[in-house]
Amino acid sequence: MKSYDVVALGGTFDIIHNGHIELLNKAFSISHKTIIGLTSDELAIRKGKDLVKNYEHRLASLKSVIEKNFPKSSYEVSKLENDFGPAVIEGNVQALVVSKETRNKGLLLNELRAKRNLPSVEIVVIPMVLAEDGNPISTTRIKNSEIDNKGNLNWQLTCLSL
Repeated sequence: MKSYDVVALGGTFDIIHNGHIELLNKAFSISHKTIIGLTSDELAIRKGKDLVKNYEHRLASLKSVIEKNFPKSSYEVSKLENDFGPAVIEGNVQALVVSKETRNKGLLLNELRAKRNLPSVEIVVIPMVLAEDGNPISTTRIKNSEIDNKGNLNWQLTCLSL
């Protein structure tokens, strides 16, 4: 796999799950530095998200997960007030790491960069991480108590629905 000096990724990281871990793993494995755009509370609300944690708690959780799982990784967290932070639109980012579900963000980013006469970024797409039932892990499913953050089925809920 190609290596980059700087890659970026973004997310709300409300309840960090294995899908987020894979996104971070890919970014850290292909870059010297990763810029992580963390959605602000205001942006999350505008996008219709029902947050469990506020920005400060999400930032602390994200940093804790990175320090535990990727202790030697070089990164910075940038607060996102819109879909793309200035480091991605104007900076020296070479690639954007996205899930299959958010691939269109990379296409939009490259349109914005083209308008600024900046080179396009490479879009690195990771597959969705699946729960044990074969469906994607998502914060929504975790909030609904269908699965835990590792993708294990909530057996109490499953038994009740049988």
